[in-house]
Amino acid sequence: MSTNRYESPLSSRYASDEMQYIFSPDKKFSTWRRLWVALARAEMELGLPVTQEQVDELEAHIEDIDYARAAQWEKKLRHDVMAHVHTYGELCPKAMPIIHLGATSCYVGDNTDVILMREGLELVRDKIVRVLAHLGDFADKYKSLPTLGFTHFQAAQLVTVGKRASLWMHELLMDLEEIEYRISTLKLLGSKGTTGTQASFLELFAGDHKKVKLLEEKIAKEMGFDAVVPVSGQTYSRKLDYNVVSTLAGVAQSASKFATDLRLLCHLKEVEEPFEKNQIGSSAMPYKRNPMRCERICSLARYVIVDVGNPAVTTATQWFERTLDDSANKRLSVPEAFLAVDAILNIWANVASGLVVHPKVIEKHVLEELPFMASENIMMDAVKRGGDRQELHERIRVLSQEAGYSVKELGQSNNLIDLMAADPIFGMTKEELSAHLDPSAYIGRCPEQVEEFLAENVAPVLKRYAEALEGEETELSV
Repeated sequence: MSTNRYESPLSSRYASDEMQYIFSPDKKFSTWRRLWVALARAEMELGLPVTQEQVDELEAHIEDIDYARAAQWEKKLRHDVMAHVHTYGELCPKAMPIIHLGATSCYVGDNTDVILMREGLELVRDKIVRVLAHLGDFADKYKSLPTLGFTHFQAAQLVTVGKRASLWMHELLMDLEEIEYRISTLKLLGSKGTTGTQASFLELFAGDHKKVKLLEEKIAKEMGFDAVVPVSGQTYSRKLDYNVVSTLAGVAQSASKFATDLRLLCHLKEVEEPFEKNQIGSSAMPYKRNPMRCERICSLARYVIVDVGNPAVTTATQWFERTLDDSANKRLSVPEAFLAVDAILNIWANVASGLVVHPKVIEKHVLEELPFMASENIMMDAVKRGGDRQELHERIRVLSQEAGYSVKELGQSNNLIDLMAADPIFGMTKEELSAHLDPSAYIGRCPEQVEEFLAENVAPVLKRYAEALEGEETELSV
């Protein structure tokens, strides 16, 4: 590790080795070489003067990349693609005359970007599945545990701890569907030439349009794609980068929602993220258990959400068949979005696998509010006993305000049941009134909704991507 120059925290602290490899020089430049092999092979099969010996020579040297030599060539030529053409050619002297034949720089640059984005999305997809598995276990375990629901962060009708987790999972499933769509619709640039006309390849094939089209089909097939973009300038539309980063931002939004909810629950002391035995919550306040993992999720998510603006502006400002003001921005905005989302999902999986629930605190908070929530049922019971619905409604309104005053102004417990028991209009004893204070009577179909959601929506996903759950680790570097 170098200590005298800047290094992205996404590399040194947050992102996984898997995601860092996808956007590493080794992966990038070996993919360039695979594309050159695919081009040479397709040209040979379609009758151009390329030999099997040349193709074999190129294939034999895909991985042995001399970066120092490439740097020397780039310093001399001021062109990264041609620097690697010459570096590759020095290893493959027989094939040197046909490397990059008919192609422009974007043949390797843009096609590689699509390949790397697809692999990055596949890794993100698998990590989402892991988070879903952990949250699914949590939701199932606590599907029947009543807890205060909140609207406007004010106490509302009861839900359950597991039902709330299903909301987090539902948004992740929406993200997963979006990722699956992106993966299924990604297309290679193909071999389009300098302005997208394929003129150089049409010249090579002596005006044979069919062979020009077959060239792209063969390259796409070798690189694992079903199709290439139908039309382009020199580059694929930068809207593709925008769509991919937007998809990643969707994951970031879901993660931030989860992490924010958990930070609020941590404040309430109802549910907490994992806290290790020797972990320090604050350098000044030893007693603190700050939700630092969820705070980190929110922090990284904010970065990704804002990062969408980069490919959006880049797409909007491309001139005609291409300009080069996209390149430096793309090198930053797209890989960093993947690395940040990778880091977010690593943390999310770690948190979801070790959530700590405090049922007694949850019960305490429920019972503090339950008399207010039970008032409608009490009113219906009193009507059945002969009471006047309108008079009862008005009396409950008055007594609720009195009980609220006791709680908020005097710091006392909620005494609404005692007030109702003392009021003859209700005609019920305290025991009869208290019978309405069973929290499970106010959670509606929460347990059933969780069971149905896990069986019908989550289980098929976990089955479809079962391999993603094998050998999972959620250990964090910091």
